[in-house]
Amino acid sequence: MEDISVIGLGKMGSALAAALLRGGHRVTVWNRSAHKATSLTDAALAATPAAAIAASPLTIVCVSDYAATRSILSEPGVAPALAGRTLVQLSTGTPAEARELSTWAHERRARYLDGGILAWPSHIGGEQTLVYVCGDRSSYNEHEAGLRTLAGGLTYLGTQPGAAATMFAAILSYLAGRWIGICHGALICQSEGMSPAFYGEALAALGPALAWDARHMGQVIESDTYTAPESTLATAGEDIARLVRQAEDSGINAAWPVFAAGLFAQAIEAGHGQEEHAALIKVLRREMLAVAS
Repeated sequence: MEDISVIGLGKMGSALAAALLRGGHRVTVWNRSAHKATSLTDAALAATPAAAIAASPLTIVCVSDYAATRSILSEPGVAPALAGRTLVQLSTGTPAEARELSTWAHERRARYLDGGILAWPSHIGGEQTLVYVCGDRSSYNEHEAGLRTLAGGLTYLGTQPGAAATMFAAILSYLAGRWIGICHGALICQSEGMSPAFYGEALAALGPALAWDARHMGQVIESDTYTAPESTLATAGEDIARLVRQAEDSGINAAWPVFAAGLFAQAIEAGHGQEEHAALIKVLRREMLAVAS
């Protein structure tokens, strides 16, 4: 059992506090709108952020973003209260923001852990729930048991404060494309009188194959070897181009397939047509280098 404070009681923050309470921890909470603590009947409600931090050796902040976190941390009494305590930032932000907040915390003699939650609020506390954490190793070791109450898949990524935000951003990039793709696929089904729910079940059944593909693409990109494809970028590009025609024939929104087909066409025109699908990254790198220069 550990004393843990939670700052921020939106859907995710409330789920974190509730999981800690279920795990037997003594929890102190603070939120700008105190009524959001009503359902957390076993938690102590602090009057100020400084009081919440002073109540526990470990404080978890989960608000909308790093700007909101910095606003809370700038309130009276917070900086002195942080000295000697551990701050865990679970709000959403960029790797650069994580590094900046880590520096800010260390300047105030606080220990800092930065995290990324890869789960919905209803998943918090689950054995398979994934949360990435990075930063001060001794603090992670000291508080690992309490943090694991939140996520059985808690994973420490090392001491670099931007590591968790990097992984969160990378996975969000994948999810953004996935969500758009799922919605476009549902439009395709509806346009042909088929069930989007059945389509969702079909995607779920593809889970193992999609997991294999994600692992394979990561390995291909890391090795920078694209020359032994089971399916070429050119073949996939032709298939995706047909999605544009299908959208036009059906009268549905074509924004997603037009965008995807354009990227594949660029890669094929650049001479990568007979390589792995992952060779798309060469086009994206080229664009990145052009912007940087």
